[in-house]
Amino acid sequence: MSKRRRKKRQESEMSESWLLPYADLLTLLLALFIVLFSSSAVDAQKFQQLSQVFNGIFMGGTGPLNYQQPLENDDHSKDVPDNSSEPEAEIEQNIEAVLDTEDQQELEAIQEKVNAFVQKNDFHHKFDVALTSEGLLLTIRDNVLFESGRADVREEDKNTARELAVLLEMEPPRNIIISGHTDNIPIHNSAFQSNWELSVMRAINFMKVLLEDDKLDPRWFSAKGYGEFQPIADNQTSAGRAKNRRVEILILPKVKETD
Repeated sequence: MSKRRRKKRQESEMSESWLLPYADLLTLLLALFIVLFSSSAVDAQKFQQLSQVFNGIFMGGTGPLNYQQPLENDDHSKDVPDNSSEPEAEIEQNIEAVLDTEDQQELEAIQEKVNAFVQKNDFHHKFDVALTSEGLLLTIRDNVLFESGRADVREEDKNTARELAVLLEMEPPRNIIISGHTDNIPIHNSAFQSNWELSVMRAINFMKVLLEDDKLDPRWFSAKGYGEFQPIADNQTSAGRAKNRRVEILILPKVKETD
């Protein structure tokens, strides 16, 4: 009689062991459908990348289906670590990696356009283009745009700024920061009391010329002035001071959406 009862109890406990992996599977499928729905507007290449991510997760043996045996009883189940959130976390990490790769590729495409512009106009000694951890950085020597000690873009150089504006037409748009920098030689004239003021006004005036392009949305632009406080070269030499007098255009990576 005791054997029958024990066998019946074991069968009852084993018959309920499928609930945990089944619940995890439903959660994972829900996450899958949400991500697929949110990515319905992406191109075929990105969709293929996402498909590979999910395929790797399902076939890699790390998902909720990877249970070797049913739980023996309720007491033992308390000692089993809850890994139900691991598949969702893995999905999020892989999706972020795919999106970061796509973002990097887009910035590299913009960099190629800017490099072509620099080569076309023979601006190699006046422009620098680099993909940094902060985004795509375009550095312009101040003598390309301004007279010494002045903040207004020269009339003959406004066309250069307008051509650059065309390169900044992106869909979707990105946040762009225009920053002005000077050397450490003090300035004091009727227009500016400090290098800080000069750097701010240069950034603002240059940004105004860019925004003459009606395809650029001012909401995505901001201007900063750093004066002499972020040098990229030695201010003890004339060559170093020339490098420090610059305007920078920083095209930022896409902002990740948060809950």
